[in-house]
Amino acid sequence: MEFIKDFFKFDERGTDLSTELIAGITTFLAMAYILPVNSTMLSATGIPFAGVFFATAVAAAVASILMGILANIPVALAPGMGLNAFFTYTLVWGAAGLSWQAALAAVFVSGVLFFIISISGLRKIVINAIPTGLKYAVGAGIGFFITFIGLQNAGIIVGGPTLVELGDLSHPTVLLGIFGIFLVIILHAMGNRFSLIISIFVTAIVGLLLGLIFPEAFTIVAEKSTGEEVDLLLMPAYNAEGLEGLWTGIKATVGQAFTGFGELFSNPGVFGIIFTLLFVDFFDTAGTLMAVGNEAGLVDEDGELIGSENALLVDSIGTVTGAVLGTSNVTSYIESATGIEQGARSGFSSVVVGVLFLLSLLVYPLLSIVNGVAVGFDAFDGFIVYSPVTAMALVLVGALMVRQFKDIDWTDKAIVIPSFLTVIFMILTYSIATGIAIGFIFYPIIMLAQKRYREVNPVMYVLGILFLINFVITAI
Repeated sequence: MEFIKDFFKFDERGTDLSTELIAGITTFLAMAYILPVNSTMLSATGIPFAGVFFATAVAAAVASILMGILANIPVALAPGMGLNAFFTYTLVWGAAGLSWQAALAAVFVSGVLFFIISISGLRKIVINAIPTGLKYAVGAGIGFFITFIGLQNAGIIVGGPTLVELGDLSHPTVLLGIFGIFLVIILHAMGNRFSLIISIFVTAIVGLLLGLIFPEAFTIVAEKSTGEEVDLLLMPAYNAEGLEGLWTGIKATVGQAFTGFGELFSNPGVFGIIFTLLFVDFFDTAGTLMAVGNEAGLVDEDGELIGSENALLVDSIGTVTGAVLGTSNVTSYIESATGIEQGARSGFSSVVVGVLFLLSLLVYPLLSIVNGVAVGFDAFDGFIVYSPVTAMALVLVGALMVRQFKDIDWTDKAIVIPSFLTVIFMILTYSIATGIAIGFIFYPIIMLAQKRYREVNPVMYVLGILFLINFVITAI
């Protein structure tokens, strides 16, 4: 115990073992929602659900433990919201059209580049090059984007003659998703720091019980184009495949990133793909570290977070590890602030979070309840799937991310217009990368039009030109 106390500098930081232990448990409970949410989202690309769950838990464990030991900061890490949406809906389902193996390869490359930036002077050059307003716009835009995805996953927003419209609000699966959204918003408004994990748990139990008690009321007969009829239960259900299914998923997922490099680098949009992954991960982590560092009193007289260089290094290691195991970019979690509110001041709380993520592997069989619910067949006889148990997490997290808008200078046209274009193109093109590219192209153009070209960092001119070239190549 004395070694732990000295290693994590308990006395110097005014904390103790019990405080750090409780704070670590608090942080884990606040971010444990990522286990079902990330598994559900990435499995939509074809990655085995069990493989994603394993990758999410282990990558979060490795990164959080390393953060505690190497940086001694009370910040936990896991695959990031927003980046998992980019992985699924832009890289695999969207314009990039990559296989999930190639998308994992892109995550791996972005992690390696993040590592290089973290150990070199490029870190400050990149941070200083991009206007603060555009950084906030990207974060807020991702918030709108994942909220849109959450509403689609719940079946509240669907495609139609006007491209998007309200879904069938009388549909049982949709009603379950709506229940979850109401519940999480009410709990969060009441100040419950565990609103997400409680809402996921309660919504899953409600759906499971409805399906068990009234199976006939919530079962429909869906017909394929071939005339074949299939019974579909419109509520979550338990799959008893157990830990054996976890092992099968692991074998089918781990190491697959290395098989996707050829496809990735043959894609004409490879620059935009890797840059977006790197950009969002880098600034998400930098912003989170500074925010929680201030709360924990771990910022020095120069305004630098104590241990920040090692913290960025750990983030990059987490991303590389996650890619090899089978998940999207790992990043620092703002939910770490809940642990800091409980008194966390050292990296020991992060180690506790990491250990709890490892132990969470034992509850994998229960995660079958949060899987998507098949509600019918599309024109190609593929299942139409809603995710009522996890949709509310995307809606709430997206709403919280939009708060970053408050820090934008709304009097500066050179920031406001590119920020607006960044957000609107993210949503309308269903692509985070496209939104970032549009914003980065128009920022230097507006600055040139206003004869403020000397205020633009040369790096921004380079990025704007590269994104423009990327659009031209894609169009040709």
